[in-house]
Amino acid sequence: MRHLATVHRPLGLAFTACALAASLAAMPAHAADKVKVGLLSTLSGPGAALGIDIRDGFQLAVKHSGGKLGGLPAEVIVADDQQSPDAAKQTADRMIKRDRVDFMTGVVFSNIMLAVGQPVFQSKTFYISANAGPSQYAGAQCNPYFFSASYQNDNQHEAAGQTVQDKGAKKVALLAPNYPAGKDALAGFKRYFKGEIALEMYTPLNQLDYGAELSKMRASGADAVYIFLPGGLGVNFIKQFVGAGLSKDMTLYGPGFSGDEDVIRAVGDSMLGMFNTSQWSHDLDNAANRRFVADFQKEFGRMPTLYASQGYDAARLIDAAVRDAKGKLDDKDAVRKALKAARFESVRGGFKFNTNQFPIQNYYLRVISKDSQGRITNRTVGTVFKNHGDAYAAECKMPA
Repeated sequence: MRHLATVHRPLGLAFTACALAASLAAMPAHAADKVKVGLLSTLSGPGAALGIDIRDGFQLAVKHSGGKLGGLPAEVIVADDQQSPDAAKQTADRMIKRDRVDFMTGVVFSNIMLAVGQPVFQSKTFYISANAGPSQYAGAQCNPYFFSASYQNDNQHEAAGQTVQDKGAKKVALLAPNYPAGKDALAGFKRYFKGEIALEMYTPLNQLDYGAELSKMRASGADAVYIFLPGGLGVNFIKQFVGAGLSKDMTLYGPGFSGDEDVIRAVGDSMLGMFNTSQWSHDLDNAANRRFVADFQKEFGRMPTLYASQGYDAARLIDAAVRDAKGKLDDKDAVRKALKAARFESVRGGFKFNTNQFPIQNYYLRVISKDSQGRITNRTVGTVFKNHGDAYAAECKMPA
């Protein structure tokens, strides 16, 4: 351990040093010479496909901007959170203290986001969420340094609840993982579905065998099933649901995550006819989305998912904020103001930030079908909600 000797300075020199420090503190912010982003995501294990799509979408947006964000050279530091809150917190701490990142992004799962939030916010580093939108950060624990470029956890499920209600289902069986986003998901669904909940089940986040849950669904008398099972969880469940013959008697619904392109690739024909809800779809007809979808397929050889679109928009939001703050990244008020303005063309179409810095946006109904090329994919069939916010914004006492 190093020991620092006490040095006695003449009073005049001490006064001069204090005056210099005060003058430096009062100096205006200067433009940075580059932008550093810490992209911490799930890149291994059952949820890896989700983190990989966020990473690839983000990197594509940086490529579209010529390797820059807001006109400054961009350095993107990518790390795997291993789907572990402890590992994620340690890595976030390293990115903040050693790498001195200007922004962070990338977390998929809400339990990881809740673990990472504290060190990020304490360091006054802006976090731009490309997926996780826990109710805590939308409500009483909202924070000036947290912006969602995706959604609030309940929102897609609220749209699904409204859809299932509109389609006349009487009894619904619900299934989600037992973690914060799973609880938010089913709370959102029940906020808009007014029929009978025949069954409500929560499973471990790493569970891949759903035999017991399928037996309970069969016995429940439900005429519809609603699932929130992201990534590999949804892949396994849908295969088992169809294999058990339940699709003959029960209509399957999900949020965009459970009916996304990665799940479709893995499951195939069994996905046909499934309805799901999302704030984005690859067939939304706007210039930013057309470019994103076409270039993502060229770059990576696969259709983009909702996760990829959110990674792309997170980078575009940072790009706009750095540009509008004129590169003065140490001027936190200017950067926050620029983030709130969200002056960029989103692949989802128009949106604006609510008072809690979560999006107010449209939610669409999609159905999985075959397109003109014979591909099994999502097709947008209508709008469920227009300019929809979240249920927690009133609890957020965000400073202006």
